[in-house]
Amino acid sequence: MTELIIPAIVSCIVAFFTVYVTTPPLIKFLQKRNLVVKDMNKKDHVMVVRPGGPSIIAGIITSELVLYGFFQLNEILAIIITSFIAFMIGYVDDRKVMGGWFKPIALVIASTPIIFLGTYDSNLSFPLFGTVQIPALYLGLIIFMIPITGNTINSIDVLNGVASGFMIIASFSLSIALFILQNYEIAIISLPLGFVSLAFYKYHKIPSKIFPGDSGALTLGAMYGAIAIVGHVEIIAAVALLPAIINSFLFLSSMKRIVEHRQIKGKPVEHTEDFKLKATSDKTAPITLVRLILTSGPLSEKQVGYAIFKLAIFSGILAIITAFMSVLI
Repeated sequence: MTELIIPAIVSCIVAFFTVYVTTPPLIKFLQKRNLVVKDMNKKDHVMVVRPGGPSIIAGIITSELVLYGFFQLNEILAIIITSFIAFMIGYVDDRKVMGGWFKPIALVIASTPIIFLGTYDSNLSFPLFGTVQIPALYLGLIIFMIPITGNTINSIDVLNGVASGFMIIASFSLSIALFILQNYEIAIISLPLGFVSLAFYKYHKIPSKIFPGDSGALTLGAMYGAIAIVGHVEIIAAVALLPAIINSFLFLSSMKRIVEHRQIKGKPVEHTEDFKLKATSDKTAPITLVRLILTSGPLSEKQVGYAIFKLAIFSGILAIITAFMSVLI
């Protein structure tokens, strides 16, 4: 255990400072290229640069390569390649709005490194109930899981700081769960995701200086899904991600089809005169987690963000409890 401390510390430092240092010049570069979008939840005409994906993927790749130098595990390579493919898919969508099916289908490609490198276990573990052997079905689970986690994080990226803040909570919860299960190497491999998210949150929090874009959100979600698979903690990972999963389910069930957020005419939230957020009365608008939070009355963007973070913390605690339950098997 003690021999893992140095790789953990070094990789976390590299992950944090790579993003922390590269994001400001990325912001300036995007400003010069006029790659900006309007912040729809600000009263004034505020333009914010995007995408932040390049600094996020830089932090992931550099930190994971550091760990590969220590461990030489195929699991690390699978995570790096999966995350990079997800980044490239998101970057294409950042530059040109693709159809609603583009990202889910394309992210299937991002799941293939996990299969080809054999970094998975076809036995699915359920807390208290034991392990289920599903060799053939598990390949299908891998193919579906990366698109689900990638698009789930992308779908919750609707307010300043929410996607990165949510990932801080979910990823650290998953890391703690892996430590509880004594899967120490994968736990350490998962730590950079939390520190990458933490560093990016510095620039993404209210008021945002940069948005992650599809390239950033898909990268974070795909890496999270890859860690869940190679760490054999799929159920625990799903528990930690529950608020975002519920958000995606509500959106899809209300829209009844896969569609890009930017292509939706009816918006789930409106603004009051003092520019607080309130739930819309438009029946054509999708149902989302934010819209449900606002059913009790108008809230500021920061208040809605904190409400989502509280839900994320609650789900993270449940995930940790689930890990303890798994130890009891």
